[in-house]
Amino acid sequence: MPSADSMTPAPDIATLIALLGAGPWVVLTGAGLSTGSGIPAYRDRHGQWLHSKPIQHQEFLSLPAMRRRYWARSFVGWQTLSRAAPNAGHRAIAQLEARGLVSTVITQNVDSLHHHAGSQAVIELHGSIARVLCLSCQGRYPRAQVQTWLAAHNPHFEPMPPAAFQAAPDGDAHLEDQHCANFQVPTCPACQGVLKPDVVFFGDNVPRERVAAASQAVENASALLVIGSSLSVYSGFRFAEQAHRLGKPVVAINQGATRADPLLSAKLELDCSDALALLLNTVLDAGQARVP
Repeated sequence: MPSADSMTPAPDIATLIALLGAGPWVVLTGAGLSTGSGIPAYRDRHGQWLHSKPIQHQEFLSLPAMRRRYWARSFVGWQTLSRAAPNAGHRAIAQLEARGLVSTVITQNVDSLHHHAGSQAVIELHGSIARVLCLSCQGRYPRAQVQTWLAAHNPHFEPMPPAAFQAAPDGDAHLEDQHCANFQVPTCPACQGVLKPDVVFFGDNVPRERVAAASQAVENASALLVIGSSLSVYSGFRFAEQAHRLGKPVVAINQGATRADPLLSAKLELDCSDALALLLNTVLDAGQARVP
């Protein structure tokens, strides 16, 4: 075991800011940022699953039973997600953007909390759970409206209070399969097509235009700041690869291992919200903001 003197000291906020430079930076966020808002993450600090594996894209498309399971669990889990509010980390990122240090937020999260916090330039890589898409006519509906349809189709389904169920990531909830078997799923009111949350399920592809926009943002940025993501999924990891290939600093704030650890210039293992609030205060104290 190496001695304490030979170990590389953990970086501090000042080190991260020095590596990021004068900006503008691209920020890439994952589930670890939203845990401070009460939304569970998929993985632990070692990258292992904390919950049952999420639904796969082809399962949802081809199996009515999987659609019943998804919408029953979402009907219950929506109670938690719809009440979630931005935390100090989301607000700090919005303030850094307002001051010219962050050009773009690329988020793997589907909770829309960056928008609620006031961020303007947001690329929702995996979509937004707040929208529902008809797979036939491409009509889009607010998720809150679909919640009323789900309730109307299932008058005898007892939605549990949040304290009575275990919340899961992305507005899901843990329910036994027998609770989902008779759940009735409404169809699109315009064409009777299949309704799907407007998100990229596991096994699906991120739309090309989103990838292109995010890639261009990284191309134009001075550095990439990864926050609260293990980058286990390639849809996010590709931007760390790109920034590193272009010779741009890649810095992370994340509690635990990331797939990009070999590419990182530095990593700070702190709670995301606490670290971002400290980063913002340090920037303001140093007068680094480029826009008043």
